[in-house]
Amino acid sequence: MKLLRFFRLSLALAFTLPLANQAAESPDPGQVEISVGKLLEQGHYSRKKLDDSVSRALLKNYLETLDYTRLFFTQKDVDAFTSRYGTTLDDDILLGNPDAAYKIYDLYKQRVEDRVAKVKASLAGDKFDFSGDGVVELNRQKAPWPKDEADSDNLWRNRLEGELLQETLAQKTPPKKADPSKIEAPSVKLSKRYDQLLRNLHEQTREDVLKIFLSTLAQTYDPHSEYMSRTELENFSINMRLSLVGIGAVLNSEDGYAKIMELVPGGPAAKDGRLKVGDRVTGVAQGDKDFVECVDMKLDKVVDMIRGKKDTIVRLQVIPANATDPAARKIIEIKRDEIKLKEQEAKAEIVERPGPDGSIQRLGWITLPSFYADMEHSGSASTKSTTRDVLALLNRLKAEGITGLVMDLRRNGGGSLEEAVNLTGLFIKKGPVVQSKDSNGHINVSRDKDSSVAYEGPMIVLCNRLSASASEIFAAALQDYNRAVIVGDQNTFGKGTVQTMLEIGRIMPFLGGGNEAGALKLTIQKFYRIAGGSTQLHGVASDVKLPSMFDQAEIGESSLKGPLPYDIVDPVAYDRLDKTLFKPELARRSAARVEADPEFKYIVEDLERIKQRTAENHLSLNEKVRRAEIDQDKKRRSTRLAERASHKVPDPKVYTITLDNVNKPELQLASVEEKKAAAGENAATTDDGTSDETELDAEETLTRKRPAVDPVRNEALNILADLVDLVHGAPKTASK
Repeated sequence: MKLLRFFRLSLALAFTLPLANQAAESPDPGQVEISVGKLLEQGHYSRKKLDDSVSRALLKNYLETLDYTRLFFTQKDVDAFTSRYGTTLDDDILLGNPDAAYKIYDLYKQRVEDRVAKVKASLAGDKFDFSGDGVVELNRQKAPWPKDEADSDNLWRNRLEGELLQETLAQKTPPKKADPSKIEAPSVKLSKRYDQLLRNLHEQTREDVLKIFLSTLAQTYDPHSEYMSRTELENFSINMRLSLVGIGAVLNSEDGYAKIMELVPGGPAAKDGRLKVGDRVTGVAQGDKDFVECVDMKLDKVVDMIRGKKDTIVRLQVIPANATDPAARKIIEIKRDEIKLKEQEAKAEIVERPGPDGSIQRLGWITLPSFYADMEHSGSASTKSTTRDVLALLNRLKAEGITGLVMDLRRNGGGSLEEAVNLTGLFIKKGPVVQSKDSNGHINVSRDKDSSVAYEGPMIVLCNRLSASASEIFAAALQDYNRAVIVGDQNTFGKGTVQTMLEIGRIMPFLGGGNEAGALKLTIQKFYRIAGGSTQLHGVASDVKLPSMFDQAEIGESSLKGPLPYDIVDPVAYDRLDKTLFKPELARRSAARVEADPEFKYIVEDLERIKQRTAENHLSLNEKVRRAEIDQDKKRRSTRLAERASHKVPDPKVYTITLDNVNKPELQLASVEEKKAAAGENAATTDDGTSDETELDAEETLTRKRPAVDPVRNEALNILADLVDLVHGAPKTASK
């Protein structure tokens, strides 16, 4: 599912940081293959032998990784691969022979090239009138492979007609600000799209193919093991420490160019002012050295050249965004500097709203996108740390007199185990937090050893299906300690496994090539709640459940290929807090509000439509039918907009607290944009009824447009206000 690509579902215990732009001799691919195979056999939690059963599963997974829509290979191809490689891939891997991986990929490449040629010929010569009663499948991941080329041609005829119809409909209802002179014919637009597909295909090197194959091998053992290239390893460490050295430009690949999509505020490029959004990079030079042309170069290679050491110079040759002459070029010299990825840092808000007695009630809200930590410099007073950042925000929230706190972990895919343990320690007295078991059955208990408590007031942990790994450790521990009320989807993601990062060049020094050999993210343990149960597959169940667009069976550990099973261990002794959290009463009050809230009604309706469309799994190729569906959607959106206008309530006053202003004396009122950004994960729709998310390869910066209405956020605040009210006037007979 594409949505899941936005989230890091790994739980890192340790890793080493490779140096950017470090020149090294490429290691022998066969030796890398042997090393990965041996590490999986000997180090993976399952201790599964790399044998014929793994070989068969690997072949199936590799074919599906390459051709996930099952449109390029035929059943004839699959049968030939199975006959030739079904029980030999394991032997090839342990002998260091990657030829099978290359040959399978080469046939895939040939099939794509042949298909694109047919598509372009069809676009140039065939006629499509969109008047028939045909349909096109929406999701073919579980469909059978086409029997032969003729069967494949029929599937592609429908697919191409569906794409043309989609572009035709979009052209007849263009965006409000679209320039009519720049709107391309549907066939031209599709032709360019397939040109880009070929360009991406031809960019793949043998190293890229081996990376795909070895990653598929690792994920045949479990969904969270993965082989990572040097660049991917570096990006992983950037995400953990929330900083990089570069110029602060968000790049995307478009028509063979690396195009500037965004400039990071405060970064070197933004401060310099000469590089503009829309500029296209044609060459990169280091200092006063010659330019390296980067047209049609893989985006990660361009990014790698732009990154570098702090205070060094990089020169960019670009085509200006406003250039009327395609031959126009300008050269921009920028000094690299450290860039903080502040969007992924913890941040807080103070929400002011009327209390039950009419007085102003101050509620605290902390948003935590991940459990980050700079593991390269752990122990230093200035090291990046989730726990240190949240503590600073907590201290300011307490100083401002909050009466309750929400910890928002929606979309938080995890991160550092140590940070999950330490963060839990801010809310409990010392004690066990999580158990972990290795493949030998040895159980280790991670404990909070600090008896101090940073915050003791009423508390909610807000989760959804995308809260995974370290998020689940934190939520489960606070639930087991009876410290907080868990609010959100039916349950969290369900990732109860622990990974470590093994840099292959250091573990297998005979390889040569240093960090160029990449790394293996390897599942080595499973973790368990202190009460004994696992979060694997089951996740953490919410105490108060709210309708959410993410609460779908297609999201979660159980939807992935080959997850490890659920099991339990013995509980450990811990001091569960003897306090009343009023969970049944909170759930009852919340259910009554949800029933009456039109925004939750919209979510339920949308979920039902998604469920129905998923079950049908097809889309009409008749233009009249599709236009009727579009008109129906527009009518529904218009009705909702009118209903929203009639029942809007005043927005609460919200103050924003970041790590930049946490110690400033004056509180900062949230801007309109910040309030929209806070709306976030469960919003129904934007004003035009769409939800636009953009994924960019961009020095690992993610930009997102947030929807404007978030009923889950609003209801979480209501639940917290109820909890505060009940705690202050707790009836003696109330149940927990």
